Amino acid sequence: MRFHHNLVVATTQALHNIFNDGKYADQAIQKILKKDTRWGSRDRAFIAETTYDIVRYKRLYSAIADVQEPFKPQDLWRLTSVWIILKGHDLPAWEEYYNTPVRRIKGRFDELRKKRVMRESIPNWMDELALNQLEESFWEKELHALNEQANVVLRVNELKTDINTLKEKLVARDIATDISPEFPNALVLRERANVFSLPEFQDGLFEVQDAGSQKIAPFLQVEPGMRILDACAGAGGKTLHLAALTQNKGQIIATDIYSSKLKELKRRARRAGAHNIETRLIDTTKVIKKLHGKMDRILIDAPCSGLGVLRRNPDAKWKLEPQFLETIQNTQQEILQSYSKVLKSGGKLVYATCSILPSENQDQVKTFLESEIGKEFELEEEKSLFAHLDGFDGFYMARLSKK
Repeated sequence: MRFHHNLVVATTQALHNIFNDGKYADQAIQKILKKDTRWGSRDRAFIAETTYDIVRYKRLYSAIADVQEPFKPQDLWRLTSVWIILKGHDLPAWEEYYNTPVRRIKGRFDELRKKRVMRESIPNWMDELALNQLEESFWEKELHALNEQANVVLRVNELKTDINTLKEKLVARDIATDISPEFPNALVLRERANVFSLPEFQDGLFEVQDAGSQKIAPFLQVEPGMRILDACAGAGGKTLHLAALTQNKGQIIATDIYSSKLKELKRRARRAGAHNIETRLIDTTKVIKKLHGKMDRILIDAPCSGLGVLRRNPDAKWKLEPQFLETIQNTQQEILQSYSKVLKSGGKLVYATCSILPSENQDQVKTFLESEIGKEFELEEEKSLFAHLDGFDGFYMARLSKK
Protein backbone atom coordinates (compact mmCIF):
# COMPACT_ATOMS: atom_id res chain seq x y z
CA MET A 1 0.00 0.00 0.00
CA ARG A 2 1.31 3.43 -0.93
CA PHE A 3 0.91 6.12 1.71
CA HIS A 4 0.55 9.83 0.95
CA HIS A 5 2.23 12.20 3.39
CA ASN A 6 -0.49 14.85 3.26
CA LEU A 7 -3.17 12.30 4.19
CA VAL A 8 -1.24 11.07 7.22
CA VAL A 9 -0.65 14.71 8.23
CA ALA A 10 -4.41 15.25 8.07
CA THR A 11 -4.93 12.13 10.19
CA THR A 12 -2.57 13.40 12.90
CA GLN A 13 -4.40 16.74 12.88
CA ALA A 14 -7.73 14.98 13.38
CA LEU A 15 -6.26 12.89 16.21
CA HIS A 16 -4.93 16.05 17.88
CA ASN A 17 -8.40 17.61 17.76
CA ILE A 18 -10.01 14.48 19.21
CA PHE A 19 -7.49 13.50 21.89
CA ASN A 20 -6.00 16.83 22.94
CA ASP A 21 -8.86 19.25 22.25
CA GLY A 22 -11.71 16.93 23.26
CA LYS A 23 -13.61 17.23 19.97
CA TYR A 24 -16.09 14.54 18.94
CA ALA A 25 -14.51 12.22 16.37
CA ASP A 26 -17.14 12.67 13.66
CA GLN A 27 -17.00 16.45 13.92
CA ALA A 28 -13.20 16.56 13.98
CA ILE A 29 -12.97 14.34 10.91
CA GLN A 30 -15.57 16.33 8.97
CA LYS A 31 -13.69 19.55 9.71
CA ILE A 32 -10.40 18.07 8.45
CA LEU A 33 -12.04 16.66 5.31
CA LYS A 34 -13.25 20.16 4.35
CA LYS A 35 -9.69 21.50 4.34
CA ASP A 36 -8.73 20.23 0.89
CA THR A 37 -11.33 19.98 -1.87
CA ARG A 38 -8.83 18.14 -4.08
CA TRP A 39 -9.07 14.98 -1.99
CA GLY A 40 -11.00 12.22 -3.71
CA SER A 41 -13.28 9.64 -2.12
CA ARG A 42 -10.39 7.23 -1.43
CA ASP A 43 -8.35 9.97 0.21
CA ARG A 44 -11.25 10.93 2.42
CA ALA A 45 -11.95 7.31 3.29
CA PHE A 46 -8.30 6.80 4.30
CA ILE A 47 -8.32 9.79 6.65
CA ALA A 48 -11.66 8.88 8.22
CA GLU A 49 -11.07 5.15 8.62
CA THR A 50 -7.48 5.50 9.85
CA THR A 51 -8.50 8.12 12.40
CA TYR A 52 -11.41 6.02 13.66
CA ASP A 53 -9.16 2.96 13.91
CA ILE A 54 -6.58 4.77 16.03
CA VAL A 55 -9.32 6.28 18.22
CA ARG A 56 -10.82 2.81 18.62
CA TYR A 57 -7.52 1.30 19.77
CA LYS A 58 -6.08 4.34 21.54
CA ARG A 59 -5.18 2.48 24.73
CA LEU A 60 -3.45 -0.39 22.92
CA TYR A 61 -1.59 1.80 20.43
CA SER A 62 -0.50 4.26 23.12
CA ALA A 63 0.94 1.43 25.21
CA ILE A 64 2.76 -0.03 22.22
CA ALA A 65 4.13 3.39 21.20
CA ASP A 66 4.93 4.24 24.84
CA VAL A 67 3.21 7.64 24.66
CA GLN A 68 0.75 9.36 27.00
CA GLU A 69 -1.83 12.13 26.78
CA PRO A 70 -1.64 14.97 26.08
CA PHE A 71 0.00 13.74 22.89
CA LYS A 72 2.82 15.75 21.36
CA PRO A 73 3.00 15.96 17.54
CA GLN A 74 5.69 13.25 17.42
CA ASP A 75 3.50 11.05 19.67
CA LEU A 76 0.68 11.20 17.15
CA TRP A 77 3.08 10.18 14.39
CA ARG A 78 4.16 7.23 16.55
CA LEU A 79 0.50 6.18 16.85
CA THR A 80 0.18 6.21 13.05
CA SER A 81 3.37 4.15 12.76
CA VAL A 82 1.88 1.51 15.06
CA TRP A 83 -1.29 1.46 12.94
CA ILE A 84 0.70 1.02 9.70
CA ILE A 85 2.86 -1.78 11.09
CA LEU A 86 -0.01 -3.70 12.72
CA LYS A 87 -1.92 -3.48 9.43
CA GLY A 88 0.98 -5.34 7.84
CA HIS A 89 2.41 -2.48 5.75
CA ASP A 90 5.94 -1.15 5.41
CA LEU A 91 6.60 2.26 6.90
CA PRO A 92 7.15 5.02 4.33
CA ALA A 93 10.67 6.46 4.23
CA TRP A 94 9.63 9.73 5.82
CA GLU A 95 11.50 11.78 8.38
CA GLU A 96 8.74 11.25 10.97
CA TYR A 97 9.30 7.47 10.86
CA TYR A 98 13.12 7.39 11.08
CA ASN A 99 14.40 4.95 13.70
CA THR A 100 10.94 3.47 14.36
CA PRO A 101 11.49 0.14 16.23
CA VAL A 102 9.37 -2.11 14.00
CA ARG A 103 10.31 -5.40 15.69
CA ARG A 104 9.70 -3.96 19.15
CA ILE A 105 6.25 -2.73 18.09
CA LYS A 106 5.31 -6.22 16.92
CA GLY A 107 6.71 -7.74 20.11
CA ARG A 108 4.80 -5.34 22.34
CA PHE A 109 1.60 -6.13 20.47
CA ASP A 110 2.06 -9.88 20.98
CA GLU A 111 2.62 -9.23 24.69
CA LEU A 112 -0.23 -6.77 25.29
CA ARG A 113 -2.95 -8.56 23.34
CA LYS A 114 -3.05 -11.30 25.98
CA LYS A 115 -5.07 -8.93 28.19
CA ARG A 116 -8.66 -8.17 27.16
CA VAL A 117 -8.57 -4.52 28.26
CA MET A 118 -5.53 -3.96 26.07
CA ARG A 119 -6.49 -6.22 23.15
CA GLU A 120 -9.91 -4.63 22.82
CA SER A 121 -8.63 -1.27 24.08
CA ILE A 122 -11.12 -0.34 26.78
CA PRO A 123 -10.89 1.44 30.17
CA ASN A 124 -10.61 -0.89 33.16
CA TRP A 125 -13.72 0.53 34.83
CA MET A 126 -15.84 -0.10 31.73
CA ASP A 127 -14.65 -3.69 31.47
CA GLU A 128 -15.40 -4.27 35.17
CA LEU A 129 -18.84 -2.67 34.82
CA ALA A 130 -19.78 -4.96 31.95
CA LEU A 131 -18.45 -8.06 33.71
CA ASN A 132 -20.68 -7.28 36.70
CA GLN A 133 -23.74 -7.41 34.44
CA LEU A 134 -22.90 -9.80 31.58
CA GLU A 135 -21.38 -13.26 31.28
CA GLU A 136 -17.65 -12.97 30.55
CA SER A 137 -17.77 -15.09 27.37
CA PHE A 138 -20.73 -13.04 26.11
CA TRP A 139 -18.96 -9.75 26.89
CA GLU A 140 -15.79 -10.96 25.12
CA LYS A 141 -17.72 -11.58 21.91
CA GLU A 142 -19.76 -8.40 22.12
CA LEU A 143 -16.76 -6.21 22.91
CA HIS A 144 -14.84 -7.62 19.96
CA ALA A 145 -17.81 -6.97 17.66
CA LEU A 146 -18.14 -3.41 18.98
CA ASN A 147 -14.58 -2.76 17.79
CA GLU A 148 -15.43 -3.66 14.21
CA GLN A 149 -16.20 -0.97 11.67
CA ALA A 150 -19.93 -0.24 11.43
CA ASN A 151 -21.83 -0.81 8.21
CA VAL A 152 -23.40 2.08 6.35
CA VAL A 153 -27.14 1.38 6.47
CA LEU A 154 -29.90 3.37 4.79
CA ARG A 155 -33.54 3.51 5.83
CA VAL A 156 -35.77 3.83 2.81
CA ASN A 157 -38.29 6.65 3.22
CA GLU A 158 -41.59 5.05 2.22
CA LEU A 159 -43.27 8.47 2.08
CA LYS A 160 -41.38 9.01 -1.17
CA THR A 161 -40.20 5.67 -2.57
CA ASP A 162 -39.87 1.93 -1.94
CA ILE A 163 -36.88 -0.30 -1.26
CA ASN A 164 -36.60 -1.87 -4.72
CA THR A 165 -36.87 1.46 -6.55
CA LEU A 166 -34.19 3.03 -4.37
CA LYS A 167 -31.95 -0.01 -4.73
CA GLU A 168 -32.13 0.33 -8.53
CA LYS A 169 -31.39 4.06 -8.36
CA LEU A 170 -28.28 3.36 -6.28
CA VAL A 171 -27.12 0.63 -8.66
CA ALA A 172 -27.23 3.24 -11.43
CA ARG A 173 -24.74 5.23 -9.35
CA ASP A 174 -22.48 2.17 -8.87
CA ILE A 175 -23.55 1.73 -5.24
CA ALA A 176 -24.38 -1.90 -4.46
CA THR A 177 -26.62 -2.69 -1.49
CA ASP A 178 -28.09 -5.73 0.21
CA ILE A 179 -31.62 -6.27 1.52
CA SER A 180 -32.23 -8.13 4.80
CA PRO A 181 -35.65 -9.73 5.43
CA GLU A 182 -35.29 -8.92 9.14
CA PHE A 183 -35.04 -5.19 8.39
CA PRO A 184 -37.74 -4.39 5.79
CA ASN A 185 -36.71 -0.76 5.16
CA ALA A 186 -32.93 -1.22 5.34
CA LEU A 187 -30.38 -1.18 2.53
CA VAL A 188 -26.88 -2.17 3.65
CA LEU A 189 -24.05 -0.79 1.52
CA ARG A 190 -21.53 -3.40 0.38
CA GLU A 191 -18.82 -0.75 0.29
CA ARG A 192 -18.65 2.54 2.16
CA ALA A 193 -19.65 5.61 0.17
CA ASN A 194 -20.46 9.27 0.79
CA VAL A 195 -24.21 8.90 0.38
CA PHE A 196 -24.93 12.41 1.69
CA SER A 197 -23.82 13.89 -1.62
CA LEU A 198 -26.31 11.84 -3.64
CA PRO A 199 -29.38 13.52 -5.23
CA GLU A 200 -31.48 10.72 -3.74
CA PHE A 201 -30.47 11.85 -0.26
CA GLN A 202 -31.11 15.51 -1.06
CA ASP A 203 -34.56 14.51 -2.36
CA GLY A 204 -35.36 12.75 0.93
CA LEU A 205 -35.57 9.20 -0.45
CA PHE A 206 -33.56 7.80 2.45
CA GLU A 207 -31.94 8.49 5.81
CA VAL A 208 -28.75 6.98 7.19
CA GLN A 209 -29.85 4.88 10.16
CA ASP A 210 -28.44 1.68 11.64
CA ALA A 211 -30.57 -1.39 11.04
CA GLY A 212 -30.89 -2.05 14.77
CA SER A 213 -32.23 1.46 15.28
CA GLN A 214 -34.78 0.82 12.54
CA LYS A 215 -36.39 -1.86 14.71
CA ILE A 216 -37.54 0.60 17.36
CA ALA A 217 -40.25 2.68 15.64
CA PRO A 218 -42.17 -0.38 14.31
CA PHE A 219 -41.92 -1.93 17.79
CA LEU A 220 -44.21 0.87 19.02
CA GLN A 221 -47.05 -0.59 16.88
CA VAL A 222 -48.29 2.75 15.53
CA GLU A 223 -51.18 3.26 13.12
CA PRO A 224 -52.17 6.18 10.87
CA GLY A 225 -54.23 8.79 12.75
CA MET A 226 -52.69 8.20 16.18
CA ARG A 227 -51.32 10.89 18.49
CA ILE A 228 -47.72 9.94 19.23
CA LEU A 229 -45.10 11.50 21.49
CA ASP A 230 -41.41 11.06 20.68
CA ALA A 231 -40.14 12.10 24.08
CA CYS A 232 -36.38 12.39 23.47
CA ALA A 233 -36.47 13.07 19.76
CA GLY A 234 -33.04 14.60 19.25
CA ALA A 235 -32.45 15.26 15.55
CA GLY A 236 -35.36 12.99 14.74
CA GLY A 237 -34.16 9.79 13.07
CA LYS A 238 -36.89 7.71 14.72
CA THR A 239 -39.41 10.57 14.49
CA LEU A 240 -39.11 10.50 10.70
CA HIS A 241 -39.53 6.72 10.74
CA LEU A 242 -42.73 7.13 12.76
CA ALA A 243 -44.02 9.67 10.23
CA ALA A 244 -43.49 7.15 7.43
CA LEU A 245 -45.17 4.35 9.42
CA THR A 246 -48.23 6.57 10.06
CA GLN A 247 -48.32 7.64 6.39
CA ASN A 248 -48.29 11.30 7.46
CA LYS A 249 -51.66 10.87 9.18
CA GLY A 250 -52.32 11.80 12.80
CA GLN A 251 -49.94 13.81 14.95
CA ILE A 252 -46.38 13.23 16.12
CA ILE A 253 -45.13 15.57 18.84
CA ALA A 254 -41.33 15.53 19.02
CA THR A 255 -39.83 16.95 22.21
CA ASP A 256 -36.28 17.58 23.33
CA ILE A 257 -34.34 19.84 25.70
CA TYR A 258 -32.07 21.12 22.91
CA SER A 259 -33.53 23.62 20.44
CA SER A 260 -30.65 23.04 17.98
CA LYS A 261 -31.62 19.38 17.63
CA LEU A 262 -35.29 20.23 17.05
CA LYS A 263 -34.24 22.77 14.42
CA GLU A 264 -32.31 20.02 12.63
CA LEU A 265 -35.35 17.73 12.93
CA LYS A 266 -37.51 20.34 11.17
CA ARG A 267 -35.00 20.58 8.33
CA ARG A 268 -34.86 16.80 7.93
CA ALA A 269 -38.65 16.55 8.07
CA ARG A 270 -39.00 19.00 5.18
CA ARG A 271 -36.56 16.98 3.10
CA ALA A 272 -38.35 13.72 3.97
CA GLY A 273 -41.82 15.09 3.20
CA ALA A 274 -42.99 14.36 6.76
CA HIS A 275 -45.88 16.74 7.46
CA ASN A 276 -47.43 15.37 10.67
CA ILE A 277 -44.53 16.29 12.98
CA GLU A 278 -44.75 19.11 15.52
CA THR A 279 -41.70 20.02 17.63
CA ARG A 280 -41.87 21.28 21.23
CA LEU A 281 -38.93 22.42 23.29
CA ILE A 282 -38.91 21.13 26.87
CA ASP A 283 -38.08 24.36 28.68
CA THR A 284 -40.61 23.89 31.53
CA THR A 285 -42.51 20.97 33.07
CA LYS A 286 -45.73 22.50 31.73
CA VAL A 287 -44.99 21.21 28.23
CA ILE A 288 -45.48 17.62 29.38
CA LYS A 289 -48.28 18.34 31.88
CA LYS A 290 -50.44 19.74 29.07
CA LEU A 291 -50.27 16.35 27.33
CA HIS A 292 -51.30 14.19 30.31
CA GLY A 293 -53.70 11.43 29.26
CA LYS A 294 -53.81 12.56 25.61
CA MET A 295 -51.38 10.33 23.70
CA ASP A 296 -51.96 6.94 22.07
CA ARG A 297 -48.27 6.07 21.91
CA ILE A 298 -45.01 7.25 23.49
CA LEU A 299 -41.49 6.53 22.33
CA ILE A 300 -38.85 7.12 25.00
CA ASP A 301 -35.50 6.75 23.28
CA ALA A 302 -33.74 7.49 26.55
CA PRO A 303 -30.34 9.11 26.98
CA CYS A 304 -27.85 6.40 27.91
CA SER A 305 -24.21 5.33 28.04
CA GLY A 306 -24.21 4.49 24.33
CA LEU A 307 -22.21 1.29 24.86
CA GLY A 308 -24.23 -0.41 22.14
CA VAL A 309 -23.02 2.00 19.46
CA LEU A 310 -19.27 2.05 20.15
CA ARG A 311 -18.62 0.85 16.60
CA ARG A 312 -20.09 4.10 15.37
CA ASN A 313 -18.80 6.31 18.20
CA PRO A 314 -15.52 4.76 19.39
CA ASP A 315 -14.41 7.98 21.10
CA ALA A 316 -17.26 7.48 23.60
CA LYS A 317 -15.04 4.90 25.34
CA TRP A 318 -12.65 7.67 26.29
CA LYS A 319 -15.21 10.40 27.04
CA LEU A 320 -17.48 8.40 29.37
CA GLU A 321 -16.87 8.58 33.12
CA PRO A 322 -18.03 6.02 35.74
CA GLN A 323 -20.12 8.58 37.61
CA PHE A 324 -22.04 9.36 34.42
CA LEU A 325 -23.64 5.92 34.55
CA GLU A 326 -25.24 6.58 37.94
CA THR A 327 -26.45 10.01 36.85
CA ILE A 328 -27.92 8.80 33.58
CA GLN A 329 -29.75 5.92 35.27
CA ASN A 330 -31.48 8.40 37.55
CA THR A 331 -32.39 10.48 34.50
CA GLN A 332 -33.77 7.43 32.68
CA GLN A 333 -36.10 6.60 35.56
CA GLU A 334 -37.20 10.21 35.93
CA ILE A 335 -38.11 10.34 32.24
CA LEU A 336 -40.09 7.10 32.48
CA GLN A 337 -41.97 8.33 35.54
CA SER A 338 -42.73 11.75 34.05
CA TYR A 339 -43.57 10.95 30.44
CA SER A 340 -45.64 7.84 31.13
CA LYS A 341 -48.39 10.14 32.46
CA VAL A 342 -49.22 11.42 28.96
CA LEU A 343 -50.59 8.02 27.84
CA LYS A 344 -54.28 7.31 27.45
CA SER A 345 -55.72 4.14 28.96
CA GLY A 346 -54.98 1.34 26.53
CA GLY A 347 -52.04 3.24 25.08
CA LYS A 348 -48.55 1.84 24.62
CA LEU A 349 -45.08 3.03 25.55
CA VAL A 350 -41.70 1.90 24.22
CA TYR A 351 -38.63 2.47 26.36
CA ALA A 352 -35.45 2.10 24.31
CA THR A 353 -31.71 2.67 24.72
CA CYS A 354 -28.56 2.12 22.65
CA SER A 355 -26.97 0.40 25.65
CA ILE A 356 -26.30 -3.29 26.27
CA LEU A 357 -26.25 -3.00 30.09
CA PRO A 358 -29.16 -4.48 32.08
CA SER A 359 -28.80 -1.63 34.60
CA GLU A 360 -29.96 0.79 31.90
CA ASN A 361 -32.46 -1.59 30.34
CA GLN A 362 -34.30 -4.45 32.06
CA ASP A 363 -33.55 -3.09 35.53
CA GLN A 364 -35.05 0.31 34.64
CA VAL A 365 -38.23 -1.28 33.33
CA LYS A 366 -38.51 -3.48 36.43
CA THR A 367 -38.04 -0.47 38.73
CA PHE A 368 -40.68 1.47 36.82
CA LEU A 369 -43.25 -1.36 36.90
CA GLU A 370 -42.79 -1.68 40.68
CA SER A 371 -43.36 2.05 41.22
CA GLU A 372 -46.71 3.66 42.02
CA ILE A 373 -47.17 4.98 38.48
CA GLY A 374 -45.81 1.78 36.94
CA LYS A 375 -48.54 -0.33 38.55
CA GLU A 376 -50.86 0.96 35.84
CA PHE A 377 -48.66 -0.68 33.19
CA GLU A 378 -47.72 -4.17 32.13
CA LEU A 379 -44.80 -5.42 30.05
CA GLU A 380 -45.87 -6.75 26.66
CA GLU A 381 -42.53 -7.57 25.05
CA GLU A 382 -38.86 -6.71 25.23
CA LYS A 383 -36.01 -7.21 22.76
CA SER A 384 -32.26 -6.88 22.91
CA LEU A 385 -30.00 -6.56 19.88
CA PHE A 386 -26.27 -7.24 20.10
CA ALA A 387 -23.49 -6.54 17.63
CA HIS A 388 -22.02 -10.05 17.70
CA LEU A 389 -25.42 -11.73 17.34
CA ASP A 390 -27.30 -9.40 14.99
CA GLY A 391 -24.46 -7.78 13.06
CA PHE A 392 -25.51 -4.21 13.79
CA ASP A 393 -25.51 -1.80 16.74
CA GLY A 394 -26.63 -2.87 20.21
CA PHE A 395 -30.12 -1.77 21.30
CA TYR A 396 -32.73 -2.56 23.90
CA MET A 397 -36.47 -1.96 23.63
CA ALA A 398 -39.42 -2.76 25.90
CA ARG A 399 -43.08 -2.20 25.04
CA LEU A 400 -45.45 -1.47 27.94
CA SER A 401 -49.20 -1.08 27.77
CA LYS A 402 -51.34 1.04 30.08
CA LYS A 403 -54.11 -1.02 31.63
